[in-house]
Amino acid sequence: TLPKEPAVLRQNILDTTAAILACGIDPKKCFLFRQSLVPEHAELAWILGCLTNVPRLLRLPQWKMKRGSQNNEGTVGLLTYPVLQAADILLYKSTRVPVGEDQVLHLELAQDIAQHFNKKYGEFFPVPKAILSEL
Repeated sequence: TLPKEPAVLRQNILDTTAAILACGIDPKKCFLFRQSLVPEHAELAWILGCLTNVPRLLRLPQWKMKRGSQNNEGTVGLLTYPVLQAADILLYKSTRVPVGEDQVLHLELAQDIAQHFNKKYGEFFPVPKAILSEL
């Protein structure tokens, strides 16, 4: 949610891709793609953002924590990022999502958004369930 220099961002994308491949992810057995090249992520995030109320987003802990670390000048990106995460999940009609404890509230937001969308427009998105990692 903070601005990045384009060259640094490009290098970070390459480094992250290399790390994923180095972990043993086989691109012949799974889909590996750059999310920012799929416009449907941003398009669905816009639609879902229009269904999500601001007070709900302001209650998320990342807004409170990061806003404080940014001298009370939290950006809109801090509010819209959880909606983008929900779009990432719902776009693929995911039914199970592996998350850590720190992401449970974001998954609950995705569940709430899916339920609200389905109530308003008919059953379309499955309501995703968490698969909690055990460390």
